[in-house]
Amino acid sequence: MASRYDLRSIVVQTLFECDFRNNWDLDNVRSILRRNFNKEVQEISLWQDTPEFATKLGEGVLAKKDILDQLIVKSAPEWPLEKIDMTNRNILRLGIFELLFGKDLDVPAKVAINEAVEMAKAFGGETSGRFINGVLANIYKDLENNKS
Repeated sequence: MASRYDLRSIVVQTLFECDFRNNWDLDNVRSILRRNFNKEVQEISLWQDTPEFATKLGEGVLAKKDILDQLIVKSAPEWPLEKIDMTNRNILRLGIFELLFGKDLDVPAKVAINEAVEMAKAFGGETSGRFINGVLANIYKDLENNKS
């Protein structure tokens, strides 16, 4: 059975491809997600069940992409969205989605941030982990302040 980290990694790969091709059509996202799942299953037999968690993440990011992008722009004003490395941009989209909507998926905010930072360290550049952590920490603080 795949860990949630493994599933998130597949979602980030899918988002990266959609971003690269600039094709955010739901059928395209589902097709790429399915292909990435099948590739991983053949290579290392990651899971036995339907990857429902990852599907909810991928489709959720797609549905909220405009909101997520606005939050990235607001939280990293010195970095225009198109100038953020594509890997970091999609890790941020996923991380912000989990911060905002993770309760529905049983994902605590701190887990969402930690998983995004770990993914940035694994797939991004030398400073990606710090960048992702800074942006997500700002968004988390804003969420906490708005609760009060």
